[in-house]
Amino acid sequence: MSDVIQLLPDHVANQIAAGEVVQRPASIVKELLENAIDANATNIELIIRDAGKNLIQVVDNGDGMSETDARMAFERHATSKIKTTEDIFKISTKGFRGEALASIAAVAQVELKTKKKDSVVGTNIYIEGGTLQFQEPVQTAEGSNFQVKTLFYNVPARRKFLKKDNVEFRHIIDEFQRVVLAHEQVEFSLYHDDDIIFKLRKGNLLQRIVEIFGRKLQPLMIPIKEDIGWMQLSGYIAKPEGAKKNRNEQFLFVNGRYFRSPYYNKAVQDAFEGLLLPGYNPSYFLYLEIEPDKIDVNIHPQKTEVKFEDEHIIYALLRSTIKKSLGIYNIAPSLDFEKSTSFEEALANSSKKSTGFRIPDIQVDRNYNPFDEGKNTQASRQNLTEMYHQNIEAEPSKINLFEDEDFDEDLMRLPNGYWLLNKNGKTLMLDLGRMHRLIISDRNKDKKPVNSSSQLLFSLEYHMNEIEKSKYSSIKKFLPSLGFEMVVAHGNVLRIDAVPEGLKETQVMNFMETLFDVLEYRTEEDFMDFYNHQWNKMQSKSRFDFIYKVDAERIIKEYTALNFPEYLPSGKRCFLELNLEELKNKF
Repeated sequence: MSDVIQLLPDHVANQIAAGEVVQRPASIVKELLENAIDANATNIELIIRDAGKNLIQVVDNGDGMSETDARMAFERHATSKIKTTEDIFKISTKGFRGEALASIAAVAQVELKTKKKDSVVGTNIYIEGGTLQFQEPVQTAEGSNFQVKTLFYNVPARRKFLKKDNVEFRHIIDEFQRVVLAHEQVEFSLYHDDDIIFKLRKGNLLQRIVEIFGRKLQPLMIPIKEDIGWMQLSGYIAKPEGAKKNRNEQFLFVNGRYFRSPYYNKAVQDAFEGLLLPGYNPSYFLYLEIEPDKIDVNIHPQKTEVKFEDEHIIYALLRSTIKKSLGIYNIAPSLDFEKSTSFEEALANSSKKSTGFRIPDIQVDRNYNPFDEGKNTQASRQNLTEMYHQNIEAEPSKINLFEDEDFDEDLMRLPNGYWLLNKNGKTLMLDLGRMHRLIISDRNKDKKPVNSSSQLLFSLEYHMNEIEKSKYSSIKKFLPSLGFEMVVAHGNVLRIDAVPEGLKETQVMNFMETLFDVLEYRTEEDFMDFYNHQWNKMQSKSRFDFIYKVDAERIIKEYTALNFPEYLPSGKRCFLELNLEELKNKF
């Protein structure tokens, strides 16, 4: 029997290894930016074309490389940062495994121009598909200039699986933000297809956050700082009103390195307990400084996961420090553990106060006559209606919702906002918010977008970040026909003078933020589809808005006319049938 195991050719082995490091253009951006940081650069430019598929260029003013180092940098397992096994567990730099440049060069066309400070000439290297094409002296600026062209040109199967440009560029933005937020003393620029997206000056952390995410975030920032000797915590959290439905403004760093951690994210979420609406996430920018030998940053190929020696202590530190800061800024009550919290003392203290709790007065219109419309005041009718709604929730009552159906239904609201409905012998748990969204969508499906304007008494100002400013230029031609009147007043400030009828003034900022959240609309149809979806979503209510049975009855009637669909188009469930036999077996 012949032997079947053989060594792979070098170019095949390099392409396979590249699959671990180079997943998409953003992977290259991360590696090259981190290399520039490690080279002590104080000014870094990132230039992108076609979302990185055809060009990723990083220009820095760092230390540069000698002729020999420039060539060695593209060899596998070549590094200047590890000499012994112990060094792996004391990493304080970014890139260190010595395979990134070799992997990038294996699947792209790479050109490097570099020169050390005080050198007369620099070095120019060109590598294609992992093979050196030439190396020669060149006149160039101090530092390094990497150009990565035609990514995956020699691995067409990999190139075919790259996403649309807007998706790939979103990943590049993510990686760029993670690097620049950890190095506020370095100037950064980002260009995409000749458009400048970011021009970041060096400054303090708060200035860097505001430059990236916009001035609207500045008044919401609360500083975080704690030092327990072997570990320091610093950064900022946003007040509860700065919470978002996505997690785009959640950043954790350790020793200047971005990392992900659902465990520590929960610590932050727990600190905001009771302060956020359901479905909203706090915004935070938190930085840990820990002795390098107490963490392992090499447990994940992209180094985005970190293993901590004392993770439970860090969890407690995050949670307690954030809760304390929220208390200091009067966002949440701060506990004073030095004071007695006995029930007797609290009761004694409350009795000494001149003011306290009292039973609210109930005003009754004794002249109210339900059979005399002429004498009934509006206030009396309102009081009676409110008493009716309060009492009607106390216990389920039988109602007949449909005149053409010969059966009764039980309807009851649960404390979590869901409703229980007995229908045709089945018990359903309803999410009236999602049902209402489907009703609104069906009601508006044949309507054109709202185009009548409502003038604002006072203009609103929306402070755009650089990404939003670029986005506005791409969609502004669609906005007047929808009822918006707005103009860039100065700098990145968007002045809004009129909005579509039906859009409340309190909803404008969130609505604009939602429109800017999508990085690229490829066609007008893409934009209109998204706009209509968000408009319908804004008009619909959440399940917590339905507290009265009369509203629930109306929604169920309208939903039944749609044949009671079980799911939204997004796949989210609108109701759930409860298995009463299973519930019975639990008793």
